[in-house]
This record gives sequence, C-alpha cells and structure tokens, in this order.
Amino acid sequence: MVRTTPRTVRIHGHDLSFVDSGSGPALLFIHGILGSQRQWARLVDGLDDEHRVLVPDLFGHGDSAKPLGDYSLSAHAAALRDLLDHLGIERVTLVGHSLGGGIAMQFSYLFPERVDRLVLVASGGLGREVNLILRSATLPLAEQVLSVVASTPVLSRVEALGRGAARLGWRPGADLDAIWHGFTSLGDGESRRAFLATTRAVVDIGGQSISAHDHLESVARIPILIVWGSKDRMIPAWHALSAQRAVPDCRVELFEGAGHFPHLDDPERFTRVLREFVADSSEEPPAALPG
Repeated sequence: MVRTTPRTVRIHGHDLSFVDSGSGPALLFIHGILGSQRQWARLVDGLDDEHRVLVPDLFGHGDSAKPLGDYSLSAHAAALRDLLDHLGIERVTLVGHSLGGGIAMQFSYLFPERVDRLVLVASGGLGREVNLILRSATLPLAEQVLSVVASTPVLSRVEALGRGAARLGWRPGADLDAIWHGFTSLGDGESRRAFLATTRAVVDIGGQSISAHDHLESVARIPILIVWGSKDRMIPAWHALSAQRAVPDCRVELFEGAGHFPHLDDPERFTRVLREFVADSSEEPPAALPG
C-alpha cells in the first residue's frame, strides 16, 4: 500500500518522522544538514511504483525530535538501522546527500549485511574542503549569532526583499531555495542546538573533520554510484574524482551546471540515473567478501 503521509516511530524514547511509500526493493533516502524529507518528495513520486521508498527526517531535523545527545554519523546510522528493524526491512539501497552521504557510508561500514547499494550525492566525508558557512558554525559564538540572524524579524525582512526581487523577475535556484528553507527552520533553540551539534560532529574551523577514505575499501564490495553538480559551492565536485580513485569501479555522474542539490536541479535525470543504476547493479553477481 502506498503511504505518502509522514508517519512517526518511537526510537529510544524520541519520535522519528518518515515517509514510507510504495512496495518492492527498498530505497532509503538520507538528507543533509538543515535538510528534511521534503527535499526528496518529487523523487518519491517517480520511484515508488517499483520500489519501497523510505524518507526519514533525521533526528534534529524536520518533524523529528531534537533531543540533547549524540549527533554523530554513527548515532544517525544506528537510528536508521532501528527504523529498518521496526519496519522489518532487511536490506536497502542507501541514497545519501551531503551529510547524508557520510551517514550512508558509516551505515555501510557498521551494518554491511543490510546494504545492497550505495548512492552518494554531493557527499560529505570525501575531502577536507567545505564551504565557510558550515565552518563558521563551529565558532564559539555561533549559537548567539544564529539566534539573531534566524529570528523572525530578520527572516521577515529577508523574505520581503526576496518577494520584491521576484516581482522584478528574479528566481532563486535550487541551492538557494533549499538552503533558505533549511535556514528558516532555525527559529527555535532546540533546532539551533541540534544543527550546531550535527555540524560540529563532522566539521571544524578548518573544514570536514571526518574522512571516509579509510572505510571506502571496505564498502567497495557493493555497487557505488556518485552524483555531483559541477557548480557545487558547498563541497567541491572534484571530491567525486578523489573517491573514484579510491574505488575505481564506482560510477560517477556529473550534472553539468547543477549545484549542491543535483537531485533538485534535475530530478527527472536523477530519477532516471538512479533507476538505471539499481537495475544494472541488480544484474551483477555479488562481490566476494574479503578474506
């Protein structure tokens, strides 16, 4: 049965919101920092005819709880494993964007028996470089600054400027629209605290502090697809080439002209590429485990 209305499950005493739509082999979509399940909405409609599509809000994001505690990659991966256990799903194809890519790689490393394929979209964890905006969130006064710039008066003024620009013909791109929507979610203290905890778990003032390169060899036994926008200003696209050098058999799709959200810039192409990857890799014999 198709379910497009978000559901809630209680995991370790906290509510996790997720969409569970369609039937068939399972696809688990993992959003990035300041993201939510809404970023994958158009893909659900394009994939749930042949797949069971799971789209959670990570803890600290969207409609899920924002508790005090651990926001590390491992903690997020464990929560997603618990969601799969609750739903009785043994194996999935993981599709992770940005922070979600780092979580997907950590999930694959911790729970390899649960993963059929890995899709990394403008993924974190593949190099040190990251935009200054995220690095600034690690500074000591970041919470105080955020409480001002994400306040209702400031957001209202910026939105008014945006409406005025729109009347003159300006249209925001996919990146700006997605980042702005995420930024407007920081109006309350719980959301700001969760955002800072999540960011500081993977980024320091010098850049990304977590590297997946040590684990790439261990997940290379499964088919891997890497998707990136050529004009990504959040995480540079050459990180995809770095990952390809580490895992030569992985597939790389570069979306020319797209930014940090290639699945929003061109959802039709992204859906087509994902369908083809899942279909092609389903025909490949499983790789032998090392040893």
